[in-house]
Amino acid sequence: MQGSSELAAGVPSACVSKVELRVSCKALLDRDTLNKSDPCVILMVQAQGQWTELDRTEVIKSNLHPVFAKVFMLDYYFEEVQKLRFEVYDIHGTHSIGTRDDDFLGGVECTLGQVSMRPHGHSAPEFGRLCVWTKSLLSQIVAQKKMVKPLLLKYGKYAGKSTITVHAEEISGNNGYVELSFCAKKLDDKDLFSKSDPFLEIYRINDDETEQLVHRTTVIKNNLNPVWEPFKVSLISLCSCDEDRKLKCLVWDYDSRGKHDFIGEFYTSFRELQKIGTGSKVTWDCINPKYKLKKKNYKNSGVVILSDLKLHRVYSFLDYIMGGCQIHFTVAIDFTASNGDPRNSCSLHYINPYQPNEYLKALIAVGEICQDYDSDKRFSALGFGARIPPNYEVSHDFAINFNPEDDECEEIQGVVEAYQNCLPKIQLYGPTNVAPIINRIAKLSAGEETIKDASRYHILLILTDGVVTDMADTREAIVRASYQPLSIIIVGVGNADFTDMQILDGDDGVLRSPKGEPALRDIVQFVPFRDFKTASPAALAKCVLAEVPKQVVEYYSHRAISPMCPVMDSPNSVANTPE
Repeated sequence: MQGSSELAAGVPSACVSKVELRVSCKALLDRDTLNKSDPCVILMVQAQGQWTELDRTEVIKSNLHPVFAKVFMLDYYFEEVQKLRFEVYDIHGTHSIGTRDDDFLGGVECTLGQVSMRPHGHSAPEFGRLCVWTKSLLSQIVAQKKMVKPLLLKYGKYAGKSTITVHAEEISGNNGYVELSFCAKKLDDKDLFSKSDPFLEIYRINDDETEQLVHRTTVIKNNLNPVWEPFKVSLISLCSCDEDRKLKCLVWDYDSRGKHDFIGEFYTSFRELQKIGTGSKVTWDCINPKYKLKKKNYKNSGVVILSDLKLHRVYSFLDYIMGGCQIHFTVAIDFTASNGDPRNSCSLHYINPYQPNEYLKALIAVGEICQDYDSDKRFSALGFGARIPPNYEVSHDFAINFNPEDDECEEIQGVVEAYQNCLPKIQLYGPTNVAPIINRIAKLSAGEETIKDASRYHILLILTDGVVTDMADTREAIVRASYQPLSIIIVGVGNADFTDMQILDGDDGVLRSPKGEPALRDIVQFVPFRDFKTASPAALAKCVLAEVPKQVVEYYSHRAISPMCPVMDSPNSVANTPE
């Protein structure tokens, strides 16, 4: 059969990405008397404080170092913290999970966001030391792509030297996967009274020479000429964006006791697999190295054939994040007089020692999500609408740390401290002009565009207590900014009538400049804070950040910019290959 290729750099239909999690364990506790444990891993997810089972792996018979073929598929939300728990059990019977303590081999809790991001200037192991495990496994698995943790029994007791390894690879909807169909002919017969029951395993060889199981086929019973079921695997999982990365393929004769008989092996690469698309027949001799050494006239232990290949490619938000795209976060705070005197407890800027004001609540809720995606954790903090020292002239674009050469603060806490320190030094004034700051960030992001890669995207969070007074200029600024790698979030603080602010949010129609020029894409999300006064900070963050992944993909897709490859030293990148 001829292979086919369906490549596209288009925009995915949904901004939610999916993440594949693959698990393996080492040195599991041996709970069985006459045999080794038969392990299975259960994936639990937390929703509203309750743990529920999402999925489970296959059971691997009599094995204390299992590598599971099952792939857990999870939806990934940029704007949420997703808590996971992996539990390992020794299985008795076909599907049952035992209730005795002896059946539990250990568990571990984690979250899902820093694991997909690979920051600039850090190798994966270096960034691994920067990640905070308790913050988020998708944010951690997507940042490091691999996590190894010790398994814990009840009450936090270590399960001996048992560990669990979680590998994460990103795939969204119909994004970045290859569909493969394999068959074989004249495989060696390993059974005395019947024919072999063959299955095929494909491993990716990593940079450190370790082997990562990519796929294990179904078992074909009693057949030396098996035709295995077609299967799909993400492109990143298969070859880490490197067409020439070595793939190791093993053929086994299945044994129900777990002691599979080795038939043979061969090596290939994704580049070689794609030769099927040129009309070439792609076949490999299945070689048993022991037989090759001992038998003079040994040719092979069968032949494996790639009968079909279909390649699908559509980029997603996580493609860009895992490729190293940094999300640079800037906050702009309204210091106009309508907020009230900060020394008065009725002021929106009043610093209450017992609880943060609305400005701080919004800043912290959004900033704590964004900071997972910026490796240097330095954030620009600006103010507008105040008279500032030393001349106390009105400024609509000033650094709240009063350092015009470097407006960045260390982490979100640094922004909070700069905000609190600047309040006694400024005079709240007006009017509420936001166009200058939008123009500033748009100009900054446009200057970085000369790099021509997906290395940096900006989020501007504007916190204001009223409708902007420079609406025409703001509309003009937003339309121009829609052509830059920038998203704008506006949170209305206080009880003002924000009806006119909805004009800036393009959800109900295309925003146009005063001259009628339409925005290239919707980059503004407006949310009144009062709608979330009784909700959790996570609910606010989820609402204001939900559109960001789609906006990131829309920008880079319009510019026809592919994600940078996670393997930066690879000269052959699938993502960067001209289509």
